[in-house]
Amino acid sequence: MTATPKTALTIAGSDSGGGAGVQADLRTFFACGVHGMTALTAVTVQNSLGVRDFGEIPVHLVTDQIRAVAEDMGVDAAKTGMLATAEIITAVARTLDEVHIGRDADVPFVVDPVAASMHGDPLLREEALEAIRTELFPRATLVTPNLDEVRLLTGVEVTDVESQRDAATALLELGPRWVLVKGGHMYDNPECVDLLSDGAQVVELTGPRHDVEHTHGGGDTLASAITASLAKGLGVPDAVSQGKRFIERAVAEAYPLGKGIGPVSPFWRLQPDQ
Repeated sequence: MTATPKTALTIAGSDSGGGAGVQADLRTFFACGVHGMTALTAVTVQNSLGVRDFGEIPVHLVTDQIRAVAEDMGVDAAKTGMLATAEIITAVARTLDEVHIGRDADVPFVVDPVAASMHGDPLLREEALEAIRTELFPRATLVTPNLDEVRLLTGVEVTDVESQRDAATALLELGPRWVLVKGGHMYDNPECVDLLSDGAQVVELTGPRHDVEHTHGGGDTLASAITASLAKGLGVPDAVSQGKRFIERAVAEAYPLGKGIGPVSPFWRLQPDQ
């Protein structure tokens, strides 16, 4: 009999094109060797060209999904993605307390604050951004915003490593234990520098910048890879380091799919020599 793997829960929206959202989370969990579980928050109508429409899942169904898997199967780590509304965000936060998930319950909880599109356009209204600040961040083991999300959540414009540090300080003031300020959008830097901090430690994680067009689902994939490593018992710095290695390879091996922007690829992990 196969040993039971560790479990990871994603609380996020569905991407009908399979490049991001829970689809990206689940395939990353699988590639990282953990059992993935879901609590759907929204259904999107999208493909490689963009999002055409979306509909929110009723709040009670979102929270009941969390309860169902937590009470029966257990959760070794959890993450959020697209949460859509302030009402869903608040309900998810309170339900995580109920089932003992989050930094104060010692079950790692990663918040990927999906608040801006890959083009920098806001995806959430201000009341939802405020709910992320006040409800999710204080419960988070780690938050993983991109630079546009940093700007929307804190007002800090990140243009270099020094302003990344300013952003980390501003984010930590909102209550998470750790912050990862991703530097993938600092295009004038020849390297991709992500900054990890808990206020006492500051770690700069550098890696190659790949000149690729197909990056759909990159943020989801990174957060999911980190969550999988946390589920396996790694500490935050080691989990983030492994997650960065995973996304570097996933971006390097991204593939075209459809007429627009294709997804990053976790399939490298399934090669026999990896």
